[in-house]
Amino acid sequence: MATPDLDPLLLLRQSIASNSQIIPTASDDAAAPEVELSKATHLTFTTPSRISLPITTPTRFVANDTPVDLRSIYFLWLKREVPIPEYNAAVSQLDDELVDGKVHKPAYFERVELIAWLEGSSEESEYIKPLVGDKDGAASNAAAALASKGAAAPAIGGTVGKSGKGSLDPRLAVIYNSERKMGDRNSCLRGVKPTDFSHVRKLAAPFMSKKPSQSATQAAANPALTHNQKQRRPDPIILLSPSASSLLRMTNAKFFLEGGKFVPADSPLASAEGSTMLHINRTLPGIDPNRPFRFILVESPERFKPEYWNRVVAVFTTGQAWQFKSYQWSNPNELFKRIPGIYVGWRADKLPENVQAWGHRVTAVGVERWKDVAPSSVDASRWRDREVVEQIWRVIESNMRSKGWSRERAPTSI
Repeated sequence: MATPDLDPLLLLRQSIASNSQIIPTASDDAAAPEVELSKATHLTFTTPSRISLPITTPTRFVANDTPVDLRSIYFLWLKREVPIPEYNAAVSQLDDELVDGKVHKPAYFERVELIAWLEGSSEESEYIKPLVGDKDGAASNAAAALASKGAAAPAIGGTVGKSGKGSLDPRLAVIYNSERKMGDRNSCLRGVKPTDFSHVRKLAAPFMSKKPSQSATQAAANPALTHNQKQRRPDPIILLSPSASSLLRMTNAKFFLEGGKFVPADSPLASAEGSTMLHINRTLPGIDPNRPFRFILVESPERFKPEYWNRVVAVFTTGQAWQFKSYQWSNPNELFKRIPGIYVGWRADKLPENVQAWGHRVTAVGVERWKDVAPSSVDASRWRDREVVEQIWRVIESNMRSKGWSRERAPTSI
């Protein structure tokens, strides 16, 4: 593990905050030229000074009790805005080009927390271990806060004055992070030459003369209101069945639930093959008619935190009880008391015995059997798919309303 003053995560976060170059190189020489990531052996940071670290350096970001290497984290940051299927494909391509090692593919929640920490919107993460010598993590959080402002990350374990020599006491790091830097008018305007901005007053006059809106007045009177408005509404979660016999899989779930048409999971028309998570958008008029919900679809709750179960709004099942072995409620009767179950089968087929035994807590719907037709032809029976999809969404919306979902928040318990 790198020493605190050369911590890879803090250097990466500091470089991102200061918009400094991060250069993959094929040498430990800090002045070496840039090369492709697949051929790089080191990563050179240019702020606060040129520092070169081996690209395979393990970091404090830990997944499955294993430190993730610097190359994997840097590659994730480069691909942070790429959809997950494209990111997975890019990882596979880079793995094929690498001579040593493989790129770690984080789970969804690891990915979200790591990106939030690197861009400075979060100061801590359960996946990031404290710096060496920092038992309670306070100094690590202070160092991260300083790095997010482009300042050099402090070392841990000693006491010094503000001269910057030696290592920094964790309590002083917290104090320094709260300091407000002062400056005159010219330095605040990022210049040394006085500039006349009097013309801006005329441009601003029409806006300054207007009375503040009622919402602005309320926000000024109640700061907590502004804070609450900035909170993002949690995304509801739908669990699909991982069974190979399920008619609805990760490859065709988006096509069906969002597009309103059923195609077999192994059909060439299906998509998102290999994905472990999907996003679909759906407006629920009974809860929020103006803003669609973004639903997260996964097949396994393996990476769930306990509070994620409060956001599960439906469980798709084939009637096989082994599916619930790793669930918070492994007993199907207990599970479906809290979360509605949905069974999708062929129309006119007999329901599995378990689905019948679970009764009204599992909604059974049937789709028309798939018929292979020519690309230019239209299967006339597929119009019923939309009807089935709407029935499923009515069940989900009704359950969400009863559990306390609203425009701004999710239920705290189910």
